[in-house]
Amino acid sequence: MTINDSHPSSGRFISKSHLFRICGKMQFVFLAGLFLLPQLLSAQWNATVGAQSHDLGRQGLAFLPNEIWIHAGDSITWTMAVDEGHTLTFLTDGQVRPFFTAGCPGFSAGSATFEGTSCITTGILSKGEKFTVVFPVAGNFKLVCLIHENMTGTVHVLDPSQSLPHDQAFYDREARREGMALLADDDDAKPKHHHSANGVTVGGGKVVATGGGSDTSSVMRFDDPVITIHAGETLEWTNDDPVTPHTVTFGTEPQDPFPPSLNITIDADGARHAVLNSPSDSAHSGLIQAAPQDRVGLAQAPSGVTRFRVTFNMPGTYPYICALHDVLGMKGKVIVLP
Repeated sequence: MTINDSHPSSGRFISKSHLFRICGKMQFVFLAGLFLLPQLLSAQWNATVGAQSHDLGRQGLAFLPNEIWIHAGDSITWTMAVDEGHTLTFLTDGQVRPFFTAGCPGFSAGSATFEGTSCITTGILSKGEKFTVVFPVAGNFKLVCLIHENMTGTVHVLDPSQSLPHDQAFYDREARREGMALLADDDDAKPKHHHSANGVTVGGGKVVATGGGSDTSSVMRFDDPVITIHAGETLEWTNDDPVTPHTVTFGTEPQDPFPPSLNITIDADGARHAVLNSPSDSAHSGLIQAAPQDRVGLAQAPSGVTRFRVTFNMPGTYPYICALHDVLGMKGKVIVLP
């Protein structure tokens, strides 16, 4: 018996035994494809960068969730959820964290591939921006923010033959839980007014750790946004945040927030000091921040510049800002009475 494979006029015939052999091979290929399909498909995971309160005054400097397990070949897309700027950076083993303006060196935009042999980093991300990283090889990789030292996380990339401990729904819940914990209004993160009779606490916060890395809860506010003193008195600002830098800036905001203005002197205890003779005068503290050795083991230094003082010689109203975080509402005012 023969079977016509198309039309009798074609003149082409296939025996039944040959047809069975062909069908058997096709079945084998189909089953092999099903077996390989889970290994060929890659998954897309989602995560978040940062958390913030409704008034923007409390910032969670964190990758959320702090730790993720995926398969080699998978990708993760991080979405910026905050107004505070961050980078998303993967460095190579032993690489010293570079300055954020230099990249690692250079920058990636939109997406990149990381396999541990060359670093990748975004520039400063804005709220709503996304960045996707593909992980083609297995390994354990740390991610960091080049702006905030105590903002790290871990991506565990497993071989496709290994099972994953969690699904996307779990990571979504963890991101919400970790973010809410960082933004919780507890006593440990509140600014404390205790430095001097005429004093303002600049920010405040705490560093917390997980098995995957560390996060920072930062208060982006002056604890006494409006304070009243008398002419001739000196007011002192102290940064209580363990990581985040701030400035105290009167008058014209400088293009470069890092160095202090030229009218700043240094007191015997290392605090910076300015004298303002009119509400129209300008003074800029530069960064006031914890010492390097107080921030994830950076290089030893005699002291960090955590204090800034201003002597006000004329009555009037003196508005000021943190030049780094005024967009978050970090502003204040000094009312100087006669």
